[in-house]
Amino acid sequence: MTVHFVRSGDGAPLVLIHGIGHHWRAWEPVIDRLAAHHDVIALDLPGFGRSPAPAVNHGMPTAVAALGEFFAEHGLGRPHVAGNSLGGAIALELAAAGLARSATALSPAGFATPAQVRRALRILRSMRFGAYAPEPVLRQFYRTEFGKRFSFRALVTDPTVLTAERALADTLALRGGKGFAAVARHGATYTFAGDPGEVPVTIAWAARDRILEPIQALRAREVLPGARHVTLDGCGHVPMSDDPATVAGIILETAARTGSASALPDRSASG
Repeated sequence: MTVHFVRSGDGAPLVLIHGIGHHWRAWEPVIDRLAAHHDVIALDLPGFGRSPAPAVNHGMPTAVAALGEFFAEHGLGRPHVAGNSLGGAIALELAAAGLARSATALSPAGFATPAQVRRALRILRSMRFGAYAPEPVLRQFYRTEFGKRFSFRALVTDPTVLTAERALADTLALRGGKGFAAVARHGATYTFAGDPGEVPVTIAWAARDRILEPIQALRAREVLPGARHVTLDGCGHVPMSDDPATVAGIILETAARTGSASALPDRSASG
């Protein structure tokens, strides 16, 4: 399966996994910070960005299998992984499958009640519907502060940090994601039930997440009591844009725990 990616830096491999409807550029705000310490691979999941959709999509098993094949094809061994939303759930599943050295999950899917999942999918489908506006209209719209706030307020706390070009690229990725319908359908019934074992895991929940609300962090603590749990104060659902320094620091800290038997204490990260 073909997977598009960008790569930079040197060191132990670190794979970055975006959420539903997004693409590798979700990680742009943190890539340089991470690449100072790691060989960073930011990818487009199958069916999103520039990666073609799989012929058959069984949801999470398809994503995990595809990334396992990608790791093997590119000689990554068991890389560190970090993911946001859907990507956070994939990162945890990779750790549970023995395919990752460490896993950082930012507001991961898989810990919501059925009602919370339905609400999240309603918001995302509404955003995707709006993404079908004509491209010239979108281009002009995102040159205004109102346009960015209107379209991205559910994803980031301060949408004005997005450039007009980045806002347009993200919107086109959302509407062009051929895997969206299948992933959303399978995601409606998905819950995380794996066991990462001794793999260092950090779950960082955005305190102002409007897609996967922070109350879901309580369920994550119940399911994964051995993980490090962090609150991202002041951040929205895509915290890499709201606070890149803190997000990069958490990912680096998690990767540095590889081989350590002691877990770091819970803490709150300033946003």
